[in-house]
Parts: sequence; structure tokens; C-alpha cells
Amino acid sequence: METAIFKQRFLPFHPKLYQIAYALVGDKADAEDILQEAYCKLWNKRDELEDIQNPEAFSITLVKHLCLDFLRSPKASRKENKETLETVRLTTSSSPDKELEEKEDIRQVQALIEQLPENQKQVIRLRGIEDCSFEDIEQITGLSPSNIRTLLSRARKTIREKLKKASCHDG
Repeated sequence: METAIFKQRFLPFHPKLYQIAYALVGDKADAEDILQEAYCKLWNKRDELEDIQNPEAFSITLVKHLCLDFLRSPKASRKENKETLETVRLTTSSSPDKELEEKEDIRQVQALIEQLPENQKQVIRLRGIEDCSFEDIEQITGLSPSNIRTLLSRARKTIREKLKKASCHDG
């Protein structure tokens, strides 16, 4: 596949792919890195991509997989924890004890989110952390609106129950 044809087939999806990557990883630089990796993979396999009927769907699937790989990586979890702690520091102007308690609550919720099944984790991140609309989540995940609502409901219920259990053991 020639460079011009490659650009014509795959570059028009760049804004959409970036939006998906950013929604999933929550960081502009990481989203850009993931897109660059996606375009490298596409370019390296360009001769095998001639027969692909839907280059947009293929590109979206590739970006989603790269995002999930990134989110499972140690780099992503270190970065998430650091950003969350910075956010807590900026938003809390109360006593050090209360600040510590809130940080612990956030850490606990993050840990519980990490324990969720992959599809629940993805949906709760997109909706709760990235504030994506149901339409965006539907487009990113390929799930139906009712599936998204069910996954969100289950994820929230699981987190609530585990938090309740934890607070009962603490008190």
C-alpha cells in the first residue's frame, strides 16, 4: 500500500481515535503515544490491510486494545495514583487528618475498581472518571446502552458493598 493510500484510508479517523484513547487512558500525552503506536502497527502491516473492509472499525479496535494493554501496565497505575493524590491535594483545604482520610478513601475505591471485571472497570472509568456520555461509551466499547447501564449498576453495587464491608470491619 502506498503512503498516499495509507493516509487516505487511516488518517481521517485520527480525531475519533484520539478521543477514544484519551477517554480510556485519561492523559493527553499517553493518548498521543498510543495513537503513534497504533499508526506504526498499521503502517508495518499496511500490505496485509489491503483487504480490510472497514478500516475505521479495525483502527478503533486496535486503539482500544492498545489502551487496555497500557491500562494494565505498571506505568499506568503509577501515573494514576500520582495524579489522584495531586488532585486530592489540590481539592482538599481541610485538616491533615481529614485529607489523609480522603486520600485513603480514594485509594480504596481505586483498588476496588481494579478488582472489577474488565468490562465493568472500563465502563465505570469512562462514565465516572472521564465523564463520557452513554453514546460515547457505546461507540468506544461497542456495548448496547442497556448493557452499559447494567455494567455500571453492577460495578457501583460491588464497590458500595465492599466499601460497606470494609467500614464495618474498621469501626
